[in-house]
Amino acid sequence: MKNIGLVYDRIRFEEKAIIEKGKEKGLSIKPSDAKTLCLNVKSSNKESKAIFGDVVLQRCISYFRGLHVTAFLESKGIDVINSLSVAQICGNKILTTLALIKAGVPTPDTLIAFSPEGVYEAINKTGYPAVLKPIIGSWGRLVALLKDKDTTDAILESRELLNNPIYSIYYIQEMVNRPPRDIRAIVVGDRIIASVYRYAPQEDWRTNVARGGKTTPCPLTKELEDIVLKAADAVGGGILGVDALESPNGILVHEVNNTVEFKGAMAAGATNIPDEILDYAIGLARR
Repeated sequence: MKNIGLVYDRIRFEEKAIIEKGKEKGLSIKPSDAKTLCLNVKSSNKESKAIFGDVVLQRCISYFRGLHVTAFLESKGIDVINSLSVAQICGNKILTTLALIKAGVPTPDTLIAFSPEGVYEAINKTGYPAVLKPIIGSWGRLVALLKDKDTTDAILESRELLNNPIYSIYYIQEMVNRPPRDIRAIVVGDRIIASVYRYAPQEDWRTNVARGGKTTPCPLTKELEDIVLKAADAVGGGILGVDALESPNGILVHEVNNTVEFKGAMAAGATNIPDEILDYAIGLARR
């Protein structure tokens, strides 16, 4: 059996579950904390594989850290789950949306602007309320509900004061008329292994489990299955979390996650997720 690596920058529930399941399966999992790494770009493929393994699960919370670790590992002939191209697309909401639209996946109406003036032009098209998201980020951080002009003025002023070029790129979506929940579907390869509803906590409209959202099982309808698998394929496939909304016109995909968290899905009964992830990695190692 080839070695499987796990690169992380924080040990969360998910990393613990994968490591524990690996022990149960008798696997040799090589964990590496990305924050402590010093990578020699001239090291040989053999040296790198001895450190990291033949296949690596890249689980960094930091998009940029994970992206560059993945680039290094792939340059040394190591298969990474997920690949560099998938990580690049999924870590950037604009790139994700463009990939979904190209593949014909239904998404919320989305506009991109590069200045506060452009944001107001976008809102003239979407109307209030609208949703402003950072192009890079997770856990619902810096996602804002633009309710009116006063709210928008305050939020845009705050974004401009951050003086970060990433936050000067504005990603504006329509506020979809949906139930107080969204759907998280977890895809491994060509299969959906879990599907849950995520409900927003009290006094919040965001459904992120990291913000206190709750999960319950979600029936996997033919419509949901087709759209989720199409979304996963659109970004390049692998191990992914596809987030979708129930709109009056059907299911809309609004995000695809590269280093998917699954604590909420396991709380809703999908206890086989770490096993499925490791089986997928084993299959890749055996190729």
